[in-house]
Amino acid sequence: MEEIIDTVHINFDANTLWTLNVALGLVMFGIALEISVNDFKQLLQRPKLVLTGVCSQFLALPLVTFILVWLAEPLPSVALGMFMVAACPGGNISNFITHLARGNAALSVTLTAIATLLAIVMTPMNLQFWGSLYEPTEKILQAVAISPFKMIKLVALLLGLPLLLGMWLNNKKPQLALKMAKFFKIGSLVFFVALIFLALYKNKEIFLDYVFYVFWLVVLHNLVAFFTGFSIAKAMGFSKPNARTITIETGIQNSGLGLLLIFTFFDGLGGMAIITAFWGIWHLISGLVLAGLWGYRPLEKEELV
Repeated sequence: MEEIIDTVHINFDANTLWTLNVALGLVMFGIALEISVNDFKQLLQRPKLVLTGVCSQFLALPLVTFILVWLAEPLPSVALGMFMVAACPGGNISNFITHLARGNAALSVTLTAIATLLAIVMTPMNLQFWGSLYEPTEKILQAVAISPFKMIKLVALLLGLPLLLGMWLNNKKPQLALKMAKFFKIGSLVFFVALIFLALYKNKEIFLDYVFYVFWLVVLHNLVAFFTGFSIAKAMGFSKPNARTITIETGIQNSGLGLLLIFTFFDGLGGMAIITAFWGIWHLISGLVLAGLWGYRPLEKEELV
């Protein structure tokens, strides 16, 4: 029965998919309302911090994901879903969770902005590269024959354009952007999550049949992601707030983007869709638990690195 997941497809009609695209764009626009050009200047002021966070997301996480897939040998569509999650940039709620965890909120915003722009190229490239290295997933990629340019174009529309528009409004009318951000980001995110749950509810039989198969993989993958970010930050000698931020940015992924790419380019392939959708649920739980644990632990006075 488990092998059937490689041939099962989650049904998304064209209208629902179009609405999800718009919703994700609105979520990104809401986040961008709090991002300014000055946030990008952090790259010049603290290049070591920012580059470490970016490398942790786009280089280290896909690598350890490949090792995990190689060791666990999940079914091909599930493995490709794991590669998809690892290829996505940091999640939409990483800034909020970083704040709760007493991390470096400014660094989190900077990483969100830079990772979002880099994702236009890095997400399609990482998915293609790591998916092609693992023979079972390579067969799926060959069968689907994705055009990297088409995926880059879609990611640019979903993430890049809303980011630039939100930053433009923040630059032109910062007070208006601040007022809009208070309600826009939360409202659009709730709307987006509601759409995903509605779509999954329409396919609840498929989701319930296979969710327990992917449960342990998602939990393990998420733990590995957090551990990867934390280990790299500590190895670089960063302070606790900065280490917490890089940990969260590595462990909280934009699974919403992953789902849209799966429904657009892989026709809702079962294993990919289910593991990515469950990741979107689980990382909210794990991220909030981690933030709760760190948030209640007082930080010792230390030099910020």
